[in-house]
Amino acid sequence: MDTSSNTATEKSNKEVTLGNVYVMTHSLFSDIIKVGCTPEDPNEYAKSLSAKTIGEYSLVFSLQCEFPCRVKRQIKEYLSAQEYVNEFYQVSPEVAAKLLTRETLKIPVISN
Repeated sequence: MDTSSNTATEKSNKEVTLGNVYVMTHSLFSDIIKVGCTPEDPNEYAKSLSAKTIGEYSLVFSLQCEFPCRVKRQIKEYLSAQEYVNEFYQVSPEVAAKLLTRETLKIPVISN
């Protein structure tokens, strides 16, 4: 039995508790942004992505927060109408940055 796929699934199901939500642009697509989350430094992450593709990724905006992948999922819901493909959206970086800021500033409500 191959356990490597089980390990990969477990890692993807583990949620990062502290990390960064980011907005990036790519040099080949002027009107497309990438929204994602990473436990790494977002500038270093942009460099590592750029090393794997043609063109360059540039970090436009990032926020360190708790549960960054939850924040990213919420932002993806807000941007679903502008979805280009996967984590790429046809929306201005400024709009995405405002959404990220607003989402991370929400005060949690405890229900009884």
